[in-house]
Amino acid sequence: MKTRWVLTALLCVLLRVPGAGQEPPFHFALLADTQMGMYASDRDFVRETANYEFAAATVNRLRPEFVVILGDLVNRPGDPDQVREFKRITSRITVPVHLVAGNHDIGHEPTPESLAAYRRDFGRDYYSFRAGPVYGIVLNSGLIHSPRKVADEYARQAAWLREELAAARKSGAPHVIVFQHHPWFVADAGEADGYSNIPAARRQPMLELLREYGVRQVFAGHAHQDSTGRAGDLEMTVTGPVSMPFGDRGSGMRLVEVGPGGVRHRYFDFSRMPDALSLEHRSPF
Repeated sequence: MKTRWVLTALLCVLLRVPGAGQEPPFHFALLADTQMGMYASDRDFVRETANYEFAAATVNRLRPEFVVILGDLVNRPGDPDQVREFKRITSRITVPVHLVAGNHDIGHEPTPESLAAYRRDFGRDYYSFRAGPVYGIVLNSGLIHSPRKVADEYARQAAWLREELAAARKSGAPHVIVFQHHPWFVADAGEADGYSNIPAARRQPMLELLREYGVRQVFAGHAHQDSTGRAGDLEMTVTGPVSMPFGDRGSGMRLVEVGPGGVRHRYFDFSRMPDALSLEHRSPF
């Protein structure tokens, strides 16, 4: 994917097309809370299958550089049928997929056993990746939200994050973006603790660390709604769900565009998906 991005930029220069000499826009997609089994309280996952298959087909049609699925992949932690169905649909996505651990994947209060089960079923729960201008850092926010039974894991991730932020700065990547399940906050960095955010006792030190290393974009799921808040230069964006939405917005996905002007993004309901990789909606009606 990085090669395709570089070749496109070179072609613009050689052909002297408008915008030559500038990097072309780089796109990726965000899905959140596929949560197989949520609608029917784990009796089945018919509606989640329909929504996720549509989301996967849309990603394949639009062809972003990669997609991140922002946690709560299933509804019941470790459920073999839900895991199998999630993997079946995910295997159909034809661009790189990066998974994030959610509280419905590792439990509301993770344990060493639930972490081991997640790692067996889905792989790493915190890691980094590089794609074009993006240095992506994936966090296991469950370790930060509820570390009581996994204190050692919480400490290991915290130490790793500081080292990774330093490596990201040293890499010269234009955009360091953090992906996690729980948002640090939904509307305001000083908001009261609640189900939808990370407790302030751990939220504020982590926000300070991210600001120290110049992180300006964090994307999360969990709240089943579409919202954006700010803490100084840091933008905290919550992406609505593939499964059951809360509030006025429907189920959907987010498209992100990285270009000379910075990072832009927009949430699209499944009923209003774009015709191409563009943040500008073109309605056929």
